[in-house]
Amino acid sequence: MKAVILAAGKGTRMKELTSELPKPMLQVQGKPILEHIVAGIVASGIREIFIITGWRAEAIEDHFGDDKKFGAQISFGRQLIQDGTGKAPELAKQFIGDSPFLLTYGDILVAPETYPQMIRRFGEGDFAGVITVTPGEDVTKGGLNFFDEQFFLKRLLEKPSREQLEQLRRDGWLKPGVPAWYNAGIYIFRPEIFEFTSRLQKSPRGEYELTDAISAIVASGEKLAGLEIKGRWVDVRDPETLAKLEEEN
Repeated sequence: MKAVILAAGKGTRMKELTSELPKPMLQVQGKPILEHIVAGIVASGIREIFIITGWRAEAIEDHFGDDKKFGAQISFGRQLIQDGTGKAPELAKQFIGDSPFLLTYGDILVAPETYPQMIRRFGEGDFAGVITVTPGEDVTKGGLNFFDEQFFLKRLLEKPSREQLEQLRRDGWLKPGVPAWYNAGIYIFRPEIFEFTSRLQKSPRGEYELTDAISAIVASGEKLAGLEIKGRWVDVRDPETLAKLEEEN
């Protein structure tokens, strides 16, 4: 198992905080967000990590360049054109080879035990991958996931509108008392994911969307196993979230 971290974006919602630093390098409890992520991944037993950089790439590459102190071999690739999350993982294609890999965004903080839980879930069957979810988030800001009785992904909608949510309720997809599963932004994939990312078309937002590749995997008949993240899950999306993290004991 290897790991790929998407850390190319500027993080415009952080405003002036990211004028000199990429968002994953903003400090939480005395060290960068990205360092917390790397430490959790390494603690799960993964020793080969590829970080995809972009905005202010040098800040990340300089900090993690001496990879010995982080307990893993860390490589980098730069996403020169910010055209979405669907194409970004392809920069790690040679690094991944024929290995399954954990993929995470560089601004998602979880309890360290989440990563080994994902690896165990992946090992339970012949799956194309694992998709993590969390309840209770505003699904209009991310991916809305639907699962079958065995918690395999059936359908994914990216940033559904309020009107779409009403239609989903009328159609029986959203039911009272059943969680609306929010895409938690951490995955495990087999390298076959690249067969699907290579065929991506730009979304209405003008970007290549990773969620479109995931939907194509499901449509092909492959199984994507779901895993609920229990405990800590934080999308460090704005200055207010960052400030709350700094207040934690």
